[in-house]
Amino acid sequence: MTVENTVQTDAATETHGVELTDSAAGKARLLLEQEGRDDMHLRIAVQPGGCAGLRYQLFFDDRELDGDLFRDFSGLKVGVDRMSAPYLQGAVIDFVDTIEKQGFTIDNPNAGGSCACGDSFN
Repeated sequence: MTVENTVQTDAATETHGVELTDSAAGKARLLLEQEGRDDMHLRIAVQPGGCAGLRYQLFFDDRELDGDLFRDFSGLKVGVDRMSAPYLQGAVIDFVDTIEKQGFTIDNPNAGGSCACGDSFN
């Protein structure tokens, strides 16, 4: 699993600490291209809910909210809101495509535990 490096253009710009693998960034870019959308970014958020208390949300968004933190992964803009950023610091998002599983995965060093279904964490 390789994690893409990002280039920060302005030293004063704050960014989030989420990493995307080449596979995850490529899949997200492909999905946006299939929709014909170049005006959206991938948003990663943490919301209250699920069995363990918090759950992840990954979705495409065309909004930029006050306090959002952004990074670029080879042309894919990824946004995290300020409330979610501490929960996601150091998290690595990958995309797997195997017989057993297909989809985005999140390896989060901040998660103390998760529910049995793996849909939420604490």
